[in-house]
Amino acid sequence: MKINPGNLQTLGRSFSAIYQQGLTMAASQSAMVSTMVPSSTGENEYGWLGKLPSMREWLGDRVINAATASDYTIKNKDFEQTIGVDRNDIEDDNIGIYSPLFTEMGRSTMAHKEELVFNLLKAGFTTACYDGQNFFDTDHPVLDADGNEGSVSNMQAGAGAAWYLIDDTRALKPVIFQQRKAPTFVAKDSPTDDNVFTRKQFLYGVDSRCNVGFGFWQFAFGSKAELNAANYEAARAAMQGMKGDFGRPLGVRPTLLVVPPTLEGKGMEIVNAERNAAGETNVWKGTAKLEVIPWLA
Repeated sequence: MKINPGNLQTLGRSFSAIYQQGLTMAASQSAMVSTMVPSSTGENEYGWLGKLPSMREWLGDRVINAATASDYTIKNKDFEQTIGVDRNDIEDDNIGIYSPLFTEMGRSTMAHKEELVFNLLKAGFTTACYDGQNFFDTDHPVLDADGNEGSVSNMQAGAGAAWYLIDDTRALKPVIFQQRKAPTFVAKDSPTDDNVFTRKQFLYGVDSRCNVGFGFWQFAFGSKAELNAANYEAARAAMQGMKGDFGRPLGVRPTLLVVPPTLEGKGMEIVNAERNAAGETNVWKGTAKLEVIPWLA
């Protein structure tokens, strides 16, 4: 292939098309546990996370839910990946070897969101959320009916593989995926570019700006205890009993059971099997959807 602007433009469009095909290849599961929030600056503040709004009887003046209860901030980060195409391969029409790379570039671009979201969920036992406690913790501060501060737990301790119950019916999921700039395919493919002159490489890449953070801890329950009927029942009861400040019920529904591949069998036994290990009717069948997440391995 002759190196000229027309051929290079055609080649760039071809690589971009292959990249676009790869975007459709990655399974997307993160939307079940995360909410995308657009960003227009370097960081977003989520002070309103300290206020779960609700209706109340109007007696006297309105009670304003101010968005200043916390200073929780998610800062956007830059991400990129780049493929270098050797000039000799273009001149020798040996560009077919790059097709799998550009396909994988597209697939991994889509998978990046999955990695970010589920890596944060895994880190929830050791990573703070808006109230200063770890997202999965035994002592989240909540005011009781009399206005006194108490502690609420959304976790079970243990030494096993972690599993999670999620309320995926709410507008704000447990994880926030903050997007400043969607992934964009770019090319540095002019014959006079320094990368071509110095290293005889034409460069094609994708970059984005985004980050992840935690939403309401009340909408998720994490456990490292054994995944069995008793612990599952206790986790469900804890979630459904969640209350906001002043004893207000939150109506949390544990609708999604999220597990790593190592717990797929136990998860199926609890929410999919007709009968339990004793041969009795499995009362927990259908109480939650089971989702097996490879990124939690």
